Amino acid sequence: MSERIREKLNILADAAKYDVSCSSSGGTRKNDNKGLGDSHKSGICHTYTEDGRCVSLLKILLTNHCIYDCAFCVSRKSNNIARAAFTVEEVVSLTINFYRRNFIEGLFLSSGIFKNADFTMERLLRIVKKLRLEERFNGYIHLKTIPGASEELVREAGLYADRMSINLEMPTASGLKLLAPEKSHEDVKKPLGLVQQQIVQYKDERKLIKSIPVFVPAGQSTQMVVGASAETDKDIMHTAAAFYKEFSLKRVYYSGYIPISNDQRLPLLGSPPPLVRENRLYQTDWLMRFYGFHVNELLNDANPHLDADIDPKLSWALRNLQYFPVDINTAAYKMILRIPGIGLSSALKIVQARKFGKLRSDQLKKIGIAYNKARHFICCADTPYQLRDYQATQIKSFILAESQSKYLKNDLKQLALF
Repeated sequence: MSERIREKLNILADAAKYDVSCSSSGGTRKNDNKGLGDSHKSGICHTYTEDGRCVSLLKILLTNHCIYDCAFCVSRKSNNIARAAFTVEEVVSLTINFYRRNFIEGLFLSSGIFKNADFTMERLLRIVKKLRLEERFNGYIHLKTIPGASEELVREAGLYADRMSINLEMPTASGLKLLAPEKSHEDVKKPLGLVQQQIVQYKDERKLIKSIPVFVPAGQSTQMVVGASAETDKDIMHTAAAFYKEFSLKRVYYSGYIPISNDQRLPLLGSPPPLVRENRLYQTDWLMRFYGFHVNELLNDANPHLDADIDPKLSWALRNLQYFPVDINTAAYKMILRIPGIGLSSALKIVQARKFGKLRSDQLKKIGIAYNKARHFICCADTPYQLRDYQATQIKSFILAESQSKYLKNDLKQLALF
């Protein structure tokens, strides 16, 4: 590798680390042409560093030149940083060489916008086409869509990428107008809607004609910056819920803002990134997607912020003690999922195990639930009769006293993004 390419790689890989939406699960691209790589039916294993970088993907920007001046972005045009740009051939060569050396399992490619959206998107398209058609590369490719690019370019790119995404940036239109007045949420919604429409159309056509190509088989995602503007947790999660519903997104990512400038609209330089808040947002997202919670149950006008010291499921349970205690031996699976300390796999094990007899506390511990948390919300075969009902504040204090949570007892500097 030449010194110039190495210098570009250092600059553009470092600039890409602020984009955390690089999950690759769900790819279904078969290697049926004796080409290079295979992502069929398997997600790619990731190792995340503390700053959020995914080390199993070649994660780079095509360029960090940008015509926009978004206050929260390190690549904004007014920022005095080293600039670089890869050629199409350089990105293709790096991807193939790194893959052959077993350094990576795929490519995550984004870009600043130089000249205009179509000029940038056309180069991203040329890269993925060259990888697929000329190099016969069948590994995983995650491609960032450029806001404002033409429908033709976005539609064609979807035939070669496994996953596509476009960043929403700020959770609300008002926050985006404040920090990036040249952008709008409509510029994001349009390509998301186009890609979703094409995914559905291609799936329907493949039911009739097997030779129809796959289109973005791993779906699409988006990312929001958290803590750069004044949105509440309620604002953030209601936006996420709306985008999940409207565009069938695979993931919404929440990126805690890291102060990078002295802009008066933003948190001061040196302010710690909101890592605990980011973690709570991901937990809330998980409850919405997999545990059957509606966003209004978790965040509403009466409770616009998530608790920093307890997880959102426990917070909900403490506000709704009328639903507890839950009888582990008779309750429906959906209600068991709502018990603090019980996860998806544990809930399923409980439902399966109780077919053979009533469950006791020692059996629940063996199943793997967080019993010290769950015991305040359940009853089982050997639960002792209690004359006293504890208040929510008392239960919370009991749980926190027993907690081994790293978020409470470790230095915040030790927190990882994932």
